[in-house]
Amino acid sequence: MKKYQVKPGRRYPPGAKVSDKGVNFCIFSRQATAMELLLYRDPHSTQPFQVISLDPHENRTFFFWHVFVEGLPTGICYTWRAEGPQDTSVSGCRFDPEKELLDPWAKTITDNLWDRRRTCLPGPSNGRSIRAVVVSGDNYDWEGDTPLYHKPEKTIIYELHVGGFTSHGSSKVSHPGTYSGLIEKIPYLKALGITAVELLPVMAFDEQDLPESAWQLGLKNFWGYSTHSYYCPHPHYCTDPLADNHIKEFRDMVKALHKADIAVIMDVVYNHTAEGGEGGPLINFKGLANAGFYHLDPDDRSQYLDYTGCGNTVNCNHPLVALYIVDSLEYWVREMHIDAFRFDLASVLARGMDGKPDHFAPVIWSIEFSNVLPRTGLIAEAWDAGGLYQVGGFPGFRWAEWNGRYRDLVRQFVRGDKGMIGEMATRFCGSSDLYEPSGRLPINSINFVTCHDGFTLWDLVSYNEKHNEANGEDNRDGCSHNLSWNHGAEGETSDEKILALRRRQARNFMAILLLSHGVPMLLSGDEVLRSQRGNNNTYCHDNELGWFDWNLVEKNQDMFRFVSEMIAFRKRHPCLMQRRFVTGNKQKNARLPDITWHGRKLGKPRWNDPKAAFMAFTLGGIGKEEDLHVIFNMSARTMGFALPDIPGRQWHVAIDTGAADPDDIRSPKKQIPVEKKCVTVKARSVVVLESRP
Repeated sequence: MKKYQVKPGRRYPPGAKVSDKGVNFCIFSRQATAMELLLYRDPHSTQPFQVISLDPHENRTFFFWHVFVEGLPTGICYTWRAEGPQDTSVSGCRFDPEKELLDPWAKTITDNLWDRRRTCLPGPSNGRSIRAVVVSGDNYDWEGDTPLYHKPEKTIIYELHVGGFTSHGSSKVSHPGTYSGLIEKIPYLKALGITAVELLPVMAFDEQDLPESAWQLGLKNFWGYSTHSYYCPHPHYCTDPLADNHIKEFRDMVKALHKADIAVIMDVVYNHTAEGGEGGPLINFKGLANAGFYHLDPDDRSQYLDYTGCGNTVNCNHPLVALYIVDSLEYWVREMHIDAFRFDLASVLARGMDGKPDHFAPVIWSIEFSNVLPRTGLIAEAWDAGGLYQVGGFPGFRWAEWNGRYRDLVRQFVRGDKGMIGEMATRFCGSSDLYEPSGRLPINSINFVTCHDGFTLWDLVSYNEKHNEANGEDNRDGCSHNLSWNHGAEGETSDEKILALRRRQARNFMAILLLSHGVPMLLSGDEVLRSQRGNNNTYCHDNELGWFDWNLVEKNQDMFRFVSEMIAFRKRHPCLMQRRFVTGNKQKNARLPDITWHGRKLGKPRWNDPKAAFMAFTLGGIGKEEDLHVIFNMSARTMGFALPDIPGRQWHVAIDTGAADPDDIRSPKKQIPVEKKCVTVKARSVVVLESRP
C-alpha cells in the first residue's frame, strides 16, 4: 500500500478530522516526549502500512500533537504510540512506547483483534490493540429530526439493554442484539405506552473487562459499564461491527424512536474507564495522560484511588478532563440528537481534584450551564462506591436523581413492613424532604422499584436471597440488601397460592410506582414478569439469563395489559403528573384540596401507629379530571375503608390489584359504581377509585 505525504497539521479539533485534501490527526499528551501515528489498511490488518513519527517542534503545539496526512481515505484504521516518563510512583506517568493507544476522540472503533489479557503483559501490542477508524459522519439525512423535549412530569422511562432486548431467538428480528433490532420493536414500546428509553451504556466499551473467574466460564462484560471511547457507539450493536457505519446505524435508531415520539436517554459512565487499576491494560488515557486523567494516591502515584469499585476513578474536575466530558456530551446531543443522560455513579463527578466532595464541582456546573445542553435531561445516580451518598443533595438544580430511598421504602412497604406510612406518604408525593428545601421539585425524583442492577420485579417477589453462582464468584458479588420476599417458597414453585400472591404483589409495585409523584422508571421485562432466576448481578450474562424472552409477552399478557393500562391511567390524570409539591390546599379549577389523607376512617391517617401497613388519600382532580381516592392495603387482612362524599358525584372502582384479570384495571366505560359509603379492600392490594357525575 502506498505511503502518504504528511504536513505538520493543526491542534484543533482533537481526533481525526476528514477534509477534501486528507485527514488531520490531533491528540493530547502534556508529558509525552515523542509520538508516533500508526496507519492500518483495515480492521483485519496485523501490521501498519505506514508509521509516522511526529517531530516535537513541527508537530506539537502546547500539549497537542498533530499531523496532516494528505489524500488519506476514510476507512483507514489508526493507533498512537507515546513515549515519556515511566517513573510511575513519582510522576504518575505510565508511558510505554511499545503499547499502541486508542484515540480518546475516536468516533468509530474496531476491537476485533483486541486481546485484553495479552495487552496487560509487558511487551509490544503486536497489532492487538483497539483501533480508531477514520470516518466522516457528516453526510446523514436527519429528515428534520431534532432532540425531543418531553415535560419531565409527563415522562415514563423504560430502562433497557440494546443487545439484550432483541438477542433472544423469540425476538424474531432481522438483526438480533443491534440498534436495528431495537427499531423493529418500537411498536411494542408504543403499545406499552412509555415515553422514553434509557439505554444501558452504548458508548464503546470493553467486553473483555471482567474477573478472571467469569472469563474462564466464557462470560463477558454484558452491561457495558466499562467505557473506553466516549464519542463512539458500541460497534457490537451494529449489524456489521467491522464496517464503518456505526454512526449511521446509531442515528437511524434515534431517528426512528423520535418518529415514534420516544425520547432517548443514554446511560453514561464517566466515573471510571475500562483501563482498570494498576494491573489493567493501557488502552488510551493511561498511556497519554494518566497523571491527570485519574485520581492517584498522593503517597504512591502508581496506585489508583478507587471510589468506583472498578479499579480506577476518573479525575472529572481536572480542567482538561472536565472539558473532555462536557465536549463529549455536547457531541452526543449535537451530532446524535440524544435527549437526556443518566450518569452512572454520578457522585464521582462531585469529587474535586483532591477526591473530596465539592458542591461547586466545575464539571457538574459546566454541564448544567452548557449552551448546547439547556433542554437536555440530566439524571444522576447520586452515590459512588467510596461512601459518598448524595440523594437529595446532588450539586446542581436541574439534575434529577435516581431516588434510592424511594426504591427501598416502597419495597419495604409492599413487603408488609409496618410503621412506614409516614415516610411512604412523603415518597409518594415526590420526596419533599429531599428536594423542597433546596427549591427543587417532584420532577427531580426518578422513582423506581427495580433497575438493571438488582432483582427483576418477578425475582423481587420470588427470592429472599440472591443466587449469583453462575457469575463464577461463589455468590459473593451483587448486593445482599434486596428487601425482597419470596412469599413462601424460594424461587420457582408450583404452589398456585404463592404464585397468585406474587403476581398481585407485582401489580402492587407497578400501581404504586405509576401513581407516585415524580418521574417513574420501569425495568425492561418487568411488564411481562421476566426472571433472572434470582441472579441480581447479570452484568456478565450475554445469554438467556440476561436477555428479554419475547415468549413472556404472550405467556404473561395479563401483566402486560395491567402495566400498559396503568401507564394510560397515569397519562389521563394530571393530578398524578404535577411539577409542584402537594400542599393539602384547594387549587384553581379543583373541587377538592390537592390531597387529603385518611386511614380506614376519613381524615384519620395512622401516622403514629407502629403497626399500620395501610393508608388512604384523596387527590383532587384538575378541571374536568376525575378526583381519585387511593387505598394501599399492604397488611395481611382484608379491610373496609370509608369513602369521601362528594356532592353530585359517585365513586367508581378503576383499579383493584386484588381482582383477577381483566377486572384488576378497568377503563372508565367498564367501571362499576360503588353504592355504599365504604369499599372493601383485600389484603395486600391497591384500590383506586375515580369520581364522576
